[in-house]
Amino acid sequence: MAEADLHVVTGAFGYSGKYLTRLLLDKGKRVRTLTGHPGRPNEFGGRVEAVPFCFDSPGALIQNLRGATALYNTYWIRFERGPVTFERAVANTRTLFQAAAEAGIRRLVHISITNPSDDSPLPYFRGKATVERALIESGLSYAILRPTVLFGKEDILINNIAWLLRRLPVFGVFGTGDYCLQPVYVGDLAALAVELAERTDRVVMEAVGPETYTFLELVQLIRRQVGSRSRLVHVPPRVAWATGRLLGWLLRDAVITHDEIAGLMANLLVSTGPPTCPTRFSEWLARHASRLGVRYASELKRHYC
Repeated sequence: MAEADLHVVTGAFGYSGKYLTRLLLDKGKRVRTLTGHPGRPNEFGGRVEAVPFCFDSPGALIQNLRGATALYNTYWIRFERGPVTFERAVANTRTLFQAAAEAGIRRLVHISITNPSDDSPLPYFRGKATVERALIESGLSYAILRPTVLFGKEDILINNIAWLLRRLPVFGVFGTGDYCLQPVYVGDLAALAVELAERTDRVVMEAVGPETYTFLELVQLIRRQVGSRSRLVHVPPRVAWATGRLLGWLLRDAVITHDEIAGLMANLLVSTGPPTCPTRFSEWLARHASRLGVRYASELKRHYC
């Protein structure tokens, strides 16, 4: 019996990477993960081999990729912290793509973001555009997926909105709240990524759900579903960011970043095209509201501790 294809996932112990890995294992694939936390408990046990990223050792990175059929890249950073900068994340991703080419990877599926732009004043979106271009120029067979705001059981943003609504008497909405976002289920993103890994054509596709909300509508929906009595108030973006900084200090986390507020208010988390993923946020929320926001989800603990 022939050995199953080897697929490599960056960050299999993280959010979207975990859903990708589960799906690949269910399909009988062998999975190896490149991770920044090789010493963490491996919930997949012996079914997933964990090796470090080795961005500073391209030779080792090539060896860790050699023999794999496909690479799924979820690596990126949400915000800068110490030596972990967007510039460094771009350089690391370039190194990963070069190693994949030298290792003979047949297909690379890259998770990007909606509306990346070389001209964006926001480092997050500008960096995403830079690494997309690096992949396109790499010579690899690729699929680029551009999701908006992910939701799922391990989510941070949606979960923490619910957590704040459950606990605070007042919840601040940046500005008018009429800017839009189009949530996409993380399991749908994983399924789309695995599907595109089987193709050979070069693809750039948005990964977006079937429902679009204004931010105010989204918060109101979550508020109703979790039974919150928190009062929604409109606040200037600078006040929201300063309040987020204060909450972050109290919680020892990064609750919200300047780029996230600016990107949201600039309607960068919504697509102009048709939906590509089926799960409706409203239906998922109704099923999971009793557990959503019961515990705070820390970005720093997930990625830096």
